[in-house]
Parts: sequence; C-alpha cells; structure tokens
Amino acid sequence: MYLTRLSLTNFRAFTRLDLEFPGRIVLLCGTNAQGKTSILEAIYYLATFSSFHAATDRQLINFTMPEESIMVARIVADYKTQQKQHQLEVRLIKDTNGANSPQRFRKEVLLDGVKRRVGDVLGKFNAVIFLPQMARIIEGAPADRRQYLNTLLSQVIPHYAMHLRDYGKVLSQRNALLKMLSERGGEASQLEVWDDMLAKHSAAIMKARIIAIRELEHISKRIHYRLTDSQEVLRFNYRPAFEPLPTPKGQLVLPVDTDIDRSALSIEDLRIGFIKALCNARREDISRGLTTLGPHRDEIRFLSNKIDLGDYGSRGQSRTALLAMKMAEVQWMHEKTGEWPVLLLDEIMAELDPQRRHDLLEVLKGAEQALVTSTDLDMFETDFVAQHEVWHVDNGLVVK
Repeated sequence: MYLTRLSLTNFRAFTRLDLEFPGRIVLLCGTNAQGKTSILEAIYYLATFSSFHAATDRQLINFTMPEESIMVARIVADYKTQQKQHQLEVRLIKDTNGANSPQRFRKEVLLDGVKRRVGDVLGKFNAVIFLPQMARIIEGAPADRRQYLNTLLSQVIPHYAMHLRDYGKVLSQRNALLKMLSERGGEASQLEVWDDMLAKHSAAIMKARIIAIRELEHISKRIHYRLTDSQEVLRFNYRPAFEPLPTPKGQLVLPVDTDIDRSALSIEDLRIGFIKALCNARREDISRGLTTLGPHRDEIRFLSNKIDLGDYGSRGQSRTALLAMKMAEVQWMHEKTGEWPVLLLDEIMAELDPQRRHDLLEVLKGAEQALVTSTDLDMFETDFVAQHEVWHVDNGLVVK
C-alpha cells in the first residue's frame, strides 16, 4: 500500500494542510520545530490510533485555535492497496457546553466514509516509524519493549489487540481480588475463574509474540549484518515471565542467552501450562497482592555479537540495531499482509558514521514508499537526493 493524499485540519501546528504523495521516497527538510515530525505523527496515527509524542489525544488539537464550544482536529488520508483505493479519516472532537461544564472528548474513525470502531479499522493502514527517542526500545525499561511489540503486533496479527485489551481487564480484576485476599483473607479458590480467563488471553498473546519475535529476528539479522559490513550478528532474546518449556532435571533456573525455540508449543499447551504456573505462584501472588506471572511482565533483550546492547552497546550500535529492526518490520508486515507499509523515518542519519549512512541508503532504496525528515541534506549522498523529491517545511508550510 502507499499513501496518495494527506489532509490535516487543526492538527498540531497545522491549521490546514493538503499534500499529494508520490510513490517511492520523499525527503522532508527544514529546521527544528517546523512541522516535519508532526506530518509523520499524523500518518502513524492512522496506523495505530495513538500518538508517539502526546500524552493524550486532546493535545493533538491545534492549541492556537480560538476557544470554541466544539473544537475538531481531522486527519484524512487516501491510500491505495493492491485491491482498491481507500480513505481513512480520524476526527478528534473536544466538546464544551459551557464555562462551568466539564470538557468531553471523543474520537471518531471513518473508513471509506463509514463510521467504524477503532478495533475494526486497526490494521487496514500500516506504517513503520523510526524516531530518535525509540532508542529506549533497546536501552529503556522492559515496559518500553513490551509496548513496541504490542504496537507492532496489533497492526498485523488478527485479534491480538482484542486479547491484549481483555487480558488487561482480567488482570485488573484478579489483582483486586489478590489484594483483598492479602488484606482480609478468604478462599483462594476464588481465583480459579480469573485464572482460566487470564490463561486464555495470555496464551494467545504469548503465541503471537513467540512467532513474531522469531520471524523478526531472522529478517533483522540479515539486514543488520549488511548494515554492519558483515561484522556483527544481531539476536533477539525473548524472556517470558512464564517459561512454558520444562526445565531439565538437575539444571538451575537462571537467565541464559542461548537460543530457545518455543514455536512448536500450541496455544492450548501455553494455556494449560500458564494455569499450572498461576496455581504454583498463588501463595506468592496473594502475599504480594498482585499477579507475578504473565505477558505483562515479559522481557526481550537485543544482542550483537553476544553483547547485550541495552547494557553495553554504544549509541551507534543501538541505533544501527534499531534501524535493522525497523527495516525488518517493513518486510515482515509485507509477508504477513501482502501489502508494503509506509516507512516513516525521522532524522535517521544522526549518530551514524559515513559507512553506515551509505549502507542504510542502499537498503532504503528498496522501500516502496518512505518519508524521511532531516535538518541537513548534506548527510545524504548527492545522488540519493537528486533521485528523490525534496520538500521544504517551514513554519507549517510545505513547499515542494
């Protein structure tokens, strides 16, 4: 798929913006705080229905607008798939009935002119984004890596977002019961119904993660090997909070960096194993008043030449690994959906040496459609710039 048109109304700093996009690569250049990243943010919002910058969707509405009883921000995109042309629209609506009335906020999503639920539209338009702050996927907390996986898989894996949402609801209820049992006592058997429901959703989430991580590692490893001039081997180390494989007798349970293949396990295997693990951990869970096992506590580490990049990798190594992962996402999404996602790259050249910049541009040439922002076109090779469209962004205005 590729984007053909984007229209923004009262989104971020843009009062009104209409752009028609070609296929292939577009370079968006300009100084900082001119609106380049906001364009990428709007496009990515259509794929995930969440912002990578704003804490809440309310913040996406243009704050320079005169205060009115109803304020609306709109993102409208026309895009083509192999089958047909589509239009996707998001309306962010802030409604105030009076000075003393609380503000109400709602989000409306329309696909081809018909209002739909967000869950029904998720995955209809796909995008992969790279941002400088995404280094936290490698260097940050485990929650950052889980969020990365969840956002990616929700775009591609059917019902993954639904299982994730329902898992969160059941987990909250189970934790509330655990806290009550810890403080007041009671029959631990009350947990069984929640254990069954939690295991159902946990198994679906874990199975999707096991398969996706293995597939993404295979593709990323090949791209990363090329980006590092055949010097480094990238590997993903998935560490689920609940280990579904049995520990061999006489072996200590310690975190190891050996490759473990869990792909042969079925969803039913994972479900049954998780219920048993919850039963074994029940006393500790009640004592702590929370659930100690499950996908909400999973971890994934990224290693290059057996070195954990989160603990010991250089800034350049982390960025190169992240770029390889992002390029792998593009190919993986294409393999899963039959459509190429739109690739969005924000300031990709920073902190890369000349050789890695050259290798990256060679990989980038294979993208079906990519939008690349930069404050300095001198970071790109002259031939690369000459072969692609360059748009200048200045104070919310885009000049082709």
